[in-house]
Amino acid sequence: MELQGFPFPANSPEPGACIRIERPEEGLAVVILDPPHRSLAVLDAPLLRDLDAAITDLESDPGLKGVVFAGREPLKFAAGADIEGISSISNERDAHAIVTYVHKLFQRIENLRPQTVAAIGGPVPGGAYELSLSCNLIVAADDPKTRIGLPETQLGILPGWGGSHRLPERLGIPAALDAIMTGRLLPARRAWKKGMIDRLTYPHLLHQIAADLAMGREKCKPRRRKGMAKWLMDRNPLARAVVRRSVMKTVMARTNGKYPAAEAALDVVLGSPGRSREQAATIEAEAVAKLATGSVCKSLVSIFFASEAAKKLGRGSEDFRPRAFSHTCVVGGGIMGGGIASLFASKGMDTRLIDLSRDALDHAQAQHIFDIEKKAKRRRMTRDKAEAAIDRLTVSESMNGIANADIVIEAVAEVMGVKRKILAAAAERVSDQCLLATNTSSLSVTEMAKGLPHPERVIGMHFFNPVAKMPLVEIVRGAETSEEAVTEIAALATRCGKTPVVVKDVAGFLVNRLLGPYLDEAVRLFLAGVDPARIDHLMVDFGMPMGPLRLLDEVGLDIAQHAAASLHEAYGERMTPSEGIANMKSEERLGVKTGKGFYKHDGKKGNKPQLCSDLKRFQESKKARDFSDEQIVERMVFAMVNEAARCLEEGVVANRQQLDLATVFGTGFAPFRGGLMRYAESLGWPEVVAKLDRIGHERDVALRKGGWAKFKPAEWLRQQVARQENAASSTPPPQEII
Repeated sequence: MELQGFPFPANSPEPGACIRIERPEEGLAVVILDPPHRSLAVLDAPLLRDLDAAITDLESDPGLKGVVFAGREPLKFAAGADIEGISSISNERDAHAIVTYVHKLFQRIENLRPQTVAAIGGPVPGGAYELSLSCNLIVAADDPKTRIGLPETQLGILPGWGGSHRLPERLGIPAALDAIMTGRLLPARRAWKKGMIDRLTYPHLLHQIAADLAMGREKCKPRRRKGMAKWLMDRNPLARAVVRRSVMKTVMARTNGKYPAAEAALDVVLGSPGRSREQAATIEAEAVAKLATGSVCKSLVSIFFASEAAKKLGRGSEDFRPRAFSHTCVVGGGIMGGGIASLFASKGMDTRLIDLSRDALDHAQAQHIFDIEKKAKRRRMTRDKAEAAIDRLTVSESMNGIANADIVIEAVAEVMGVKRKILAAAAERVSDQCLLATNTSSLSVTEMAKGLPHPERVIGMHFFNPVAKMPLVEIVRGAETSEEAVTEIAALATRCGKTPVVVKDVAGFLVNRLLGPYLDEAVRLFLAGVDPARIDHLMVDFGMPMGPLRLLDEVGLDIAQHAAASLHEAYGERMTPSEGIANMKSEERLGVKTGKGFYKHDGKKGNKPQLCSDLKRFQESKKARDFSDEQIVERMVFAMVNEAARCLEEGVVANRQQLDLATVFGTGFAPFRGGLMRYAESLGWPEVVAKLDRIGHERDVALRKGGWAKFKPAEWLRQQVARQENAASSTPPPQEII
């Protein structure tokens, strides 16, 4: 076979270097995935080329009784397909050819005469698990590092190397759909219970047990779902139609129809029963080829790469390796402080939570116990680990007993004097190596560090609410913050399962600075007569997790007003806030926390908030009532785009990739669009500037009142237009062929 269209990495090894076949005994071949150019095997072009040659070798050996496919170590099997290589493919023909090529490889493994066993461990996602599914048996290392699954739909494609038909054969359609649609990577024991693997063993015995199974010295029945239920589903189109309706309803509720991979995967899986391997391969190849070259896949892959790059921020260098913190201290027992302390304790760190209020401490500790017990009940945490996590969180009403802390993070009210006092008190009690962090969302880290000993260790670690769910952590670098402190906080954030983004110490940092003009413009549109339900509906349809007015309720109208005033003070005219929030706000009307804002919130689980019936009295005019949907969306989104350009101009964040990551993980900006600036670039920089100019010159009194300045195109955007025009003018015209 010939591998076409799949790019070879720049450091590609020589043919035959990625796979070695060991023959430890007569009749047994052990195929080891061991590419010299990667620390963990990836199914890239060089490895697939060498796997092709290895299978040819196995096919020509009449004396073989058993074959084992394994990694170089028990917990290093393979990290799946080469996402970077796949993402570079731009046409459906090449994508189809690659999928077909791999299908044939895996089918040849399935057709091998000897008993085949996959010995897997460590991360086994996507293509690595699909390779395993082509073997007769799968044995996995029972270790916390082992994670097994098919996450392709999370990248905008579907399992296209056999997973969409081999997994339904193994598990049955409902269980296979759950695995494929959620994309979860399961621990080894949970995967075994679901039937995704056939046997578990200790890591140090993995290769030996696999060899014994391959040679028939040990017996293990393949775990395949059988029985009447599977037969009825596989043979009954009506049953599958019922399943499709049910699953599709869930998919649409979650994706709003913006992620085509989910629907495509559903159809491919439901259509798999009764198809030959060749037919199934053809259908998978056609689906993957279309999805992999589409904009949604490209956008999701770009976020994946940005996330992977962010994880490397905490790795350090040859000259500096970050510490693995064992003792942490959190000051402030409110929602944020309690959430941070609970997170630290659940990630293996002895954590002291400090607050003057015993009631706050009791509530935080009770919430911690409740959350950990829920994880244990849902089997996301073993009983012994749950009890250890509960024990690791201790509380105190004083600052004593923190001398051995590796980090102290304050999470109290947004008052500079209070925060500085707390950090100063902590500095007196901890070592010079202890980091002093603030969870501030708006105050200057540089100002906070003034007067403290060793200001290079003072840093911002801004979590978002709710701590347990929001994936982003802004690492705020003050004027004197050291590179070592940044690295250690990035490592801590990654250890906690969060994605770190390093930002400059400016007002609003990055995420809140971008949200400011977006939320302000939403309020201006409301004041000018646009139906509030329409505003929120349009932005949800655009891809935001909730509408801006609903978000204001979640934030709190008082906090939103304070944040807007802070941004106005820092950035002047373009951040001039509208008076809408000030006019609406009262002690009884602050949003979710008082049960009323733009919406009524009754606090009952499952009840959706309803827009308040008295909102019209706050609207100042009807001049924007007839705006088109496009106009409404553009005003809110382009307000963010323009401010993002200024952030890049000022070096608030390292690059566009990290800015896009922050907008997706911090603001919820539509992932299928790839982030704020990727979306803007897809429109074309000249178009973005032209739209901003048009909006800025429409200085309608009801809408503007000082707010029009936010639409004056940033210099960074004009530079992108100039570069694009210069590049176009320097390209020679095509030669006429005579």
